[in-house]
Amino acid sequence: MNEAVFSQIAMLVFLTGLIGWMGFIVWDLAKKSQAGKFGTIALFTVLGAGVFGFIVKTVLVEVIQI
Repeated sequence: MNEAVFSQIAMLVFLTGLIGWMGFIVWDLAKKSQAGKFGTIALFTVLGAGVFGFIVKTVLVEVIQI
């Protein structure tokens, strides 16, 4: 295994962990602030939009090969 393969695998694993950790932080924030159902859905929608944008960008870069 060379450095490039290791970097790619590590990036995938740690990025997935970071996204999960951010989800936990948002859930904890919503729970502690007593945001209710609407507030919790709003918080996760905004976080989900950011994650979705990052995934779309990654896919587009791979497809276009920039």
